[in-house]
Amino acid sequence: MFRKILIANRGEIAVTIIRACREMGILSVAVCSEADREALHSQLADECVCIGPAASKGSYLNMQAILSACLTTGAEAIHPGFGFLSENPVFARLCEKCGIRFIGPTAQVMDMMGNKSNARRTAEQAGLPIVPGSSGSVSDLGSAIRDAARIGYPVLVKASSGGGGRGMRIANSEADLQSAYQMAKAEAKACFGNDEVYLEKLIIEPRHIEIQLLCDEYGHAIHLGDRDCSVQRRNQKILEEASSPFMSDELRIRMGGAAVCLARKIGYTGVGTIEFLVDRDRNFYFMEMNTRIQVEHPISEAITGVNLIQEQIRSAAGELLRYSQRDIVFHGHSMECRINAEDPENDFRPCPGTIRTLYLPGGPGVRIDSAAYPGYTIPPYYDSLLAKVIVHAPTREEAIARMRRALTEFVITGVTTNIDFHLAILREPDFIRGHYDNTYLGRKREILLCAE
Repeated sequence: MFRKILIANRGEIAVTIIRACREMGILSVAVCSEADREALHSQLADECVCIGPAASKGSYLNMQAILSACLTTGAEAIHPGFGFLSENPVFARLCEKCGIRFIGPTAQVMDMMGNKSNARRTAEQAGLPIVPGSSGSVSDLGSAIRDAARIGYPVLVKASSGGGGRGMRIANSEADLQSAYQMAKAEAKACFGNDEVYLEKLIIEPRHIEIQLLCDEYGHAIHLGDRDCSVQRRNQKILEEASSPFMSDELRIRMGGAAVCLARKIGYTGVGTIEFLVDRDRNFYFMEMNTRIQVEHPISEAITGVNLIQEQIRSAAGELLRYSQRDIVFHGHSMECRINAEDPENDFRPCPGTIRTLYLPGGPGVRIDSAAYPGYTIPPYYDSLLAKVIVHAPTREEAIARMRRALTEFVITGVTTNIDFHLAILREPDFIRGHYDNTYLGRKREILLCAE
């Protein structure tokens, strides 16, 4: 087991990793930008190294600065969290060259699956159903036009190295395609340092269902059930639940089996997620693989009792997987709301500022993952996630009631948040019945804003 781990991230995920390390007796090293010197992760870690200016390009995306901090502090491994360098095979290879363990899959597997267009080909070769699309990255607009004509409109232009809904645009016709193509490429370059994009047929009113995987380096792979991530705004998840109210037991078994089969075929190690689109007839299609821990991982932890961050660290240290599939028993229902510093009434504009007062909810079955505290100034340079409220209860109905209760206890002043918007969702009849898909927020937005 590692003696010391450097965490190449910030915010609540850095705090979560620090806590996992402390419970395992592992020392933690935080890195921070100049804007994050007073951030909670900077204060909680055993050591902290400032690696550059506020802008991510000079700090959290600065590979040389992060590797230097790791070598200087004597950390043996780097945990990348999610976002930033978490799915960057170049960084994983640099870690290997420096004798540092990258806590994640190998660079070879990241090349294969972290790149979305490569992942489609690999999944298709493994026998998984895939959404019709381009055969790899699209090199220019002319190729995009030809591929779109073959696939049929509407199409999605998607960043090959994307995630979190960024680098993604819809084109309903050839007239839309030029701007969608250019905007997706520009956003992909800005967010991921890679402007490659590919095309995919847009499935009408799908559910976004993902399967959580846990694997070791000895060929053992299991899944920890499904998560429904269909409540999205501009392709970014804001509320997730496990298990999905849409899934049947038979479909859950088939999709879990397909995900595990793919993981074994590619020699996957650590934690990862296979994301599927499921249409109204419950046909499922491979969409992409996230080769990292995900924002919504706590809801899988809640229904299985497995600490995914700790198991990820154990896998990277070369330990044998401690669970078989028969050991994974699902208990109750879990739900996560992402609390963002944003203004829903003004097109969800980010609202950085200083938190004056903060009261976080508690009680039975409530977990809060956050790096916020009273007096903390939210910098304008990063995403607006303030906290994740996670609840667990015996049934979905009780989980909804528990989340409502928790959110009504959540008090924050100094910044605007989307708490009331979440409460409106939790009271909306279609959501309560489980009748929603990826288009839900687009269709219900005005109703939900009026209900706040």
